[in-house]
Amino acid sequence: MPVFQYKALKADGGRVEGTLSAADRKEALAAVARRGLRPLTVAEAKRGGKSGWNITFGKPKNAALKAEEVLLFTGELADLLEAGMTLGAALGCLARQGEENSAQRRIAQELCDAIVRGDSFSDALAQHPDSFPPIFSNMVRAGEASGAMIEVLRRLAEHYERMEAMRTKIKSATTYPMFVLGFGVLAVVFALGWIIPKFKVVFNSLGATLPLPTQMLVSASDFILEWGWLVAVCGVVLAIWFKRWKKTPSGKLRVDGWKLKAPLIHGIVASGAYSDLAYTMRTLLGNGVNVLQALKIASETCGNAVIAKALDKARQRVTDGTSISGPLASSGAFPRMMTDMLAVGEEAGNMVSSLQNIGKRYQNEMDRNIVKFTNSLEPLLIFFIAGVVGFVAIAILMAVFKVSNAVGSA
Repeated sequence: MPVFQYKALKADGGRVEGTLSAADRKEALAAVARRGLRPLTVAEAKRGGKSGWNITFGKPKNAALKAEEVLLFTGELADLLEAGMTLGAALGCLARQGEENSAQRRIAQELCDAIVRGDSFSDALAQHPDSFPPIFSNMVRAGEASGAMIEVLRRLAEHYERMEAMRTKIKSATTYPMFVLGFGVLAVVFALGWIIPKFKVVFNSLGATLPLPTQMLVSASDFILEWGWLVAVCGVVLAIWFKRWKKTPSGKLRVDGWKLKAPLIHGIVASGAYSDLAYTMRTLLGNGVNVLQALKIASETCGNAVIAKALDKARQRVTDGTSISGPLASSGAFPRMMTDMLAVGEEAGNMVSSLQNIGKRYQNEMDRNIVKFTNSLEPLLIFFIAGVVGFVAIAILMAVFKVSNAVGSA
């Protein structure tokens, strides 16, 4: 029988180390717990006293799950529970799947170990906020209280699938235009740094006076060759500064405010945020989370700082714990249509259904805005790139014609 080494905490907080024999690591954890100890590490002993598998309780570095991994994890866990497995056994099964040392295996094993120690599943999930946001642990807590864990997991999987589909649509709508724009910028830089200098040598050797467009092009080429490195360094420094600044509370608030007002993209950002908010609130309220807690979770998981701030202010104005349409309307951050639809749901006593309709409405609006965005941006990019390339071509051709005429008349 394998021998396991363990480190654990005693009831008085002192540490203790030891070894024990067990059929597997799960039994070793249970044996440590039966001794009245709280296990910190349990590892199978190898020859020479070295440990080959050592998992420390707590969040390992770089162990966060991506959104699509959380979706897969949630769906698989619901399937296993529905098949009749206990929660601990289902988590243990997930801990044996996937690549070795992957984030899913490590987190699933830690969740399994927490269940063996007697922790609730919601508390275990709360120890991994980078993988499972507050909406996840709070809904699971509601499922534990109501005994509807499988249904809650199904709704969470549906929620993550919907959010992932929205992100995919937005990402696909912006990827192609950014690629085209980046390619155009690189083409212009290549022309100014490589092609124009070669023409400049020919023009200078002939001694002809260049047309104004050509002079502008040559000046831009000289600037790129002489100061391009400085521009690149400043651009990198500025990008790093901006990336750090937008993570600060004030920076995130300012940037998210720009997104809600920027031409072309504000419709996508706003409708996506409203749809995300409505579906999140619907999922929480539909699973027994109270309104105040749902608003708190929605503000924490909202991707836009401006809307999150408005939700926080609205939560402070909610006094009876049930009516939220009025405070949301007074914040000025939400469209009248949204708050009116929510008010109708409150009057009818069916906020969940109303939030479902709001989410669907703004999801459809986001889809329409994405189509408008792509239809508008493509001709603008083509016009921009064609204008720049056309200017370069005309400037070179004008110089060539002028030099040719000067040589022919000589």
